Amino acid sequence: MAGDVQHDYHLVNPSPWPAIGSFAILLMFVGAVFAMKPDAELFGMSGFGNYMFWIGFLGLIYTAFEWWSDVIKEGETGDHTPVVQIGLRYGMILFIASEVMFFVAWFWAFFNAALYPIIPTEGAGIFEVMGQEGVWPPKGIETFDPWHLPFINTLILLLSGTTVTWAHHAIVEGDREGLKKGLWLTVILGAIFSLVQLYEYSHAAFGFSGSIYGATFYMATGFHGFHVLVGTIFLAVCLGRVYKGHFKPDHHFGFESAAWYWHFVDVVWLFLFICVYVWGA
Repeated sequence: MAGDVQHDYHLVNPSPWPAIGSFAILLMFVGAVFAMKPDAELFGMSGFGNYMFWIGFLGLIYTAFEWWSDVIKEGETGDHTPVVQIGLRYGMILFIASEVMFFVAWFWAFFNAALYPIIPTEGAGIFEVMGQEGVWPPKGIETFDPWHLPFINTLILLLSGTTVTWAHHAIVEGDREGLKKGLWLTVILGAIFSLVQLYEYSHAAFGFSGSIYGATFYMATGFHGFHVLVGTIFLAVCLGRVYKGHFKPDHHFGFESAAWYWHFVDVVWLFLFICVYVWGA
């Protein structure tokens, strides 16, 4: 009959969210640039960069909420056919691959500074040797004991990897109670990890500025902490969807992608613990 769908692909309805999200990101970054210039003014108003940044940020959060809500509705109404799910899986795999390269940059910066430590000298040109050979960690840096809080956090994150795997096996077997318990434990462990890391940062003997060690340490571990927060929210949303009756043994890619992301976070932390906390200290 005319109007019947003759293929397995989902043709997305016109959506305003890509345009709105792009505009929100534009506001964020333009605001961030002006926020870095405290003396910048627009129409005689100072500090507008901060306002622009937060307006853009809130717009982006709202866009993400509404856009992903639309995707969830599509999945629950049957638009995510097996063929469409293949495309979603490829998309998630490519996203995680891009995240891997993101962390490669921070590891590169850390190892470059650690393997070839230098002491900057005044008056060195940009194309000249920047200083004499130094030591790592730089003098005056008191590093963390890797076998104290960092080791505890490692155990917490590894345990969370087992609970999310438990939850995954539970949904495959149709055990919704096991799915709920596994997700609850994973979300709680993720929150505990973040709190322990905040406590660790509050007792650090070095800051972000003043040394290459502090800069590379906080960029690598801080961005990982941000990814843990995002992953915890991701899993918490999946938990809320479980209570709404979402996910089936043969149709649960939303949760599966969250589990992939969480395992990626686990693996990155293992490299951080071994390379930054143990070897780098």
